[in-house]
Amino acid sequence: MDLSTCLKYFLEVIRISSNKDLQINEEIRDRELRVIDSNGDQMGIMTSRQAMELANERQLDLVKIAPQAKPPVCRIMDYGKFKFENSKKEKEARKNQKITLLKEIRFTPNIEEHDLHVKAKNALKFLEDGDKIKVTIRFRGREVDHASFGNQALNKFIEIIKDSCVVEKPARLEGKNMSMTIAPKQNS
Repeated sequence: MDLSTCLKYFLEVIRISSNKDLQINEEIRDRELRVIDSNGDQMGIMTSRQAMELANERQLDLVKIAPQAKPPVCRIMDYGKFKFENSKKEKEARKNQKITLLKEIRFTPNIEEHDLHVKAKNALKFLEDGDKIKVTIRFRGREVDHASFGNQALNKFIEIIKDSCVVEKPARLEGKNMSMTIAPKQNS
């Protein structure tokens, strides 16, 4: 092997070994390994040198997949292809993931009935989209002394939308705000 090929191979090993999850090729320092070939067939227990030579003959990488086993399990595979397929799977999983947002609805304790229904109608839209809602009542001035009015307003609000929501966090007074969190009801 000439110097340029050796240097190229060394740089390739460094690039591949930047992944800290798995040990690859020369990073594997165990004496004995249980080796699995690229088809998934067990090849038995052999020294790490024999396993590396076998992987080099097939122009593939030796990857330690189960370091805690006795002896550790290594697989002969194309590591670049393995990483590419894993990144594709992760992208697909992220694409299919539903992100739930936390929307906030605010009103005062002395809200009128019609206004409360308008807020409830908006809350139903948010719940249909799968979002959670933080319902906040803001007390102004001395209204905070009569927190029971805030509880009554929250109870009326929940009574209007009770069929499509579940109370995740009950009402709690925090300073001049009383808030509760509701989530969409799961259709089971």
